[in-house]
Amino acid sequence: MSSSRDIISGTSTSATSPSPNASNHPSCLAPTSPPSACSYRRIPIVAVGRDLYNDTRLILSKLDELFPASSEHPALSPTTPEHRALAALFSTSTTDGGLFARAALLIPTSLPLFKDPKFTADRASMSGRPWSAAFLGRARPDSLVEVRAAIAFLEHDLLAGGRKWLLNTPQVSSVDLEAIWPLHWVFGMPGAIPAEVASKETFPKVFAWVDRFNAAVGAARKANGKAKALKGFEAAEKIWGSEWAEGLKGVDEWDPVGLKAGQEVLVHPTDSGVTHKDRGTLVGLDGEEIVIEVKTQKGTVRVHAPRHGFRVLAAQEETKL
Repeated sequence: MSSSRDIISGTSTSATSPSPNASNHPSCLAPTSPPSACSYRRIPIVAVGRDLYNDTRLILSKLDELFPASSEHPALSPTTPEHRALAALFSTSTTDGGLFARAALLIPTSLPLFKDPKFTADRASMSGRPWSAAFLGRARPDSLVEVRAAIAFLEHDLLAGGRKWLLNTPQVSSVDLEAIWPLHWVFGMPGAIPAEVASKETFPKVFAWVDRFNAAVGAARKANGKAKALKGFEAAEKIWGSEWAEGLKGVDEWDPVGLKAGQEVLVHPTDSGVTHKDRGTLVGLDGEEIVIEVKTQKGTVRVHAPRHGFRVLAAQEETKL
């Protein structure tokens, strides 16, 4: 892969943070970037060249599209219609079905972060609901019930036949990624799930599955070598100095929202982080994807978001909402 199409990813370093700090977004890594270029607040994000991809659902499909499968890196995405359908269902159910929202309510309130009013105010702004220790304490019992139900479904149904991975594949697939991330995240927080609710003794297959996933991630990191850590300005300079990762697909003139190419628009998630809107020029829109161009003082980047779970609207409509 040429240096003009380096992959740069941004993630949170805090296991207790379900959303990223704004500085994790490449388009706001440099202090000279205007605020409107860095409103998106969630993780992960990936930059390939000067194209920035938001949301895991879009990122996984784009990596397979931009870097076709080979002997060095097999495809993550399923190849059969049945498996693609299962991947799509998990892709939406973990968020739309409420699993992640419930898992986020299991963050232990004993953590020092809950004594920081800036942290709780920021989480409340992101989630659109209170984020105090008292609120999480009240929500905890019902959240444990829902998360345990998801674990039980995996234990007694999808992993019941002794398979190592959900699609019974020899290696991890995107279906595993879509299904595992909320549990992988919450399992990594000591005290989030009491042993009497879920443990290696009560749900051995699920906990073994998560352990296999950790081992697979560790093996991949070892095989690929240590990723180079970049400071914000370094990542930004790489992005601005890169080529486009892909061409433009245009704007569907028959799309129900009625937007036109070249129109100034706002893009934001619909489940959390709704108040953090990216503003730019609409250059791509179809049933799968939204693409806007965002101008900064250093250059122009393209921000991509999946259609499902995101809203795009004309910038002037914001004053009407």
